[in-house]
Amino acid sequence: MQVFSNHPIGLLPVEENYDPSRPSIPQFYSGRDIFITGGTGFMGKVLIEKLLRSCGGVNRIFILMREKKHKTIQQRLKDIQELPLFELLRKQHPAALDAMVPIAGDVALPGLGISEEDVRMMSNVSIIFHVAASVRFDDPLRDAILMNTRGTRDVIQFSRSLKNLSVLLHVSTTYSNPDRYVIDEQIYPPYADWRETIKLAEQLDEETLDIFAAKYMGFLPNTYVFTKSLAEQIVDEYKTELPLILFRPSIVISSMRDPIPGWIDNFNGPIGLMVGSGIGVCRTMYCDPDNVSDYTPVDVCIKAMIVAAWKKGTDEIQSKKIAPEDNATLPVYNCCISNLRNSTMGQIIEMAKILSNDVPLDNCVWAPGGGVTKIYILNFIRFMMYHILPAMLIDVLLKTVGRRPFLAKLQRKIYAANVALEYFILNNWDFRNRNFIHLASEIKPEDNKEFYYRDFIEFDITLYFRNCILGARRYLLKQKDEDIPKAVTHLHRMKLLDKICHLLIVTGLLYLFFIKLDLLSIFLHFVSTYAMQLNC
Repeated sequence: MQVFSNHPIGLLPVEENYDPSRPSIPQFYSGRDIFITGGTGFMGKVLIEKLLRSCGGVNRIFILMREKKHKTIQQRLKDIQELPLFELLRKQHPAALDAMVPIAGDVALPGLGISEEDVRMMSNVSIIFHVAASVRFDDPLRDAILMNTRGTRDVIQFSRSLKNLSVLLHVSTTYSNPDRYVIDEQIYPPYADWRETIKLAEQLDEETLDIFAAKYMGFLPNTYVFTKSLAEQIVDEYKTELPLILFRPSIVISSMRDPIPGWIDNFNGPIGLMVGSGIGVCRTMYCDPDNVSDYTPVDVCIKAMIVAAWKKGTDEIQSKKIAPEDNATLPVYNCCISNLRNSTMGQIIEMAKILSNDVPLDNCVWAPGGGVTKIYILNFIRFMMYHILPAMLIDVLLKTVGRRPFLAKLQRKIYAANVALEYFILNNWDFRNRNFIHLASEIKPEDNKEFYYRDFIEFDITLYFRNCILGARRYLLKQKDEDIPKAVTHLHRMKLLDKICHLLIVTGLLYLFFIKLDLLSIFLHFVSTYAMQLNC
């Protein structure tokens, strides 16, 4: 197997800088009540599992939830606890699951939709992780504002009522200022006034707001990054009043190893691209193959969040030795690793092709292949030839045998997703992450085993992505490892079919070419003969 290796680029030197007088990370979290928004999402679930398993003394973790798909919040909580992600916790510390307490609410509702009774129950909360957000790029502006911007304001308003608050960590994104191509760990000027923006969303209907959305957003690529940038302004405004942290992860993907390698529950980022390529439905993509894909393993991100909250909560400013107004610095962490270990879009595609031979996906519809191009018209031609036409043909065959067609609809979704991502996959950003890297030096030696996150620098990137595909098989596609030999056999058949089809197409084109050539020669011979007769 070919191995892609990336060496650390511009690695920042990190020396041990821990304070022996600080409590350890588990000691800091011990006995505390924690409130988490977005606990039902990808990062939120990994955060909860890590806190319960590695900080066993946690008192209660309140998880904001809403009823969904005819399930109560208690049923949803039970579903989360039964995920493979929690298997290690269920075996080692089953009683820890009792610390999970669902709270009925919704970040998109005024006041988070939390009842007065639940607010009183959470009065002893001292740590908040605000992870909830709508990450859809095509959300109407009104919905994105209410969820991402007003929701952040309401989390801060709730935190102001807490007497024992030690830290509130707000999760943003490294792409919150996408018109800047060097993103440092700092707050940048706002694109709009967050108070006026919230008022507009509350007063205007969705259609009216969407009419002038592009102009109002300063022509940012989507509503997600615009509303997340406004949320950062809110956090910055309250930095002297509350113990706040701004945490910006890049694209968060499968876990590296903790608690299990390859855990994921969505198709975002490079994993979706590799799955699409492995199934055979994604054969072309409009992007620069040399562009770097900035991703972060979710366990690396979660460890850094826990460490950052521990550091903030144990700082002297939180022990009241320094007045808040005398230290108005907002800790900002760009959680990204592209300057330490990077992968280009072209490398990821090639890696997917290679790994598909070793870990193929069940019932792929075609042999993996294709590539990326930054030539728009070439990508369009490839998309029509390799995506749309085969999808229509296969859907017709599925209808013929009485099965539900799905490929044409899937290809439309892939095309829409590519259009939404164009701005991000055609541009490169330089994310500065000195604060993020320096966090590792603050960790006490006894905490290194559970919370040290800089080990990603030396990891085998091919092995990591192999685990990513295995994880996608297990947790996204619900495919069994014991079926891999069957998938290998099926893949060989599809490769043979692919070669036969290519041979037939080439043969047909050559046949048509020579037929037309013969017809042309006969026609020219007839014309020349007729002209000679006229001359005679």
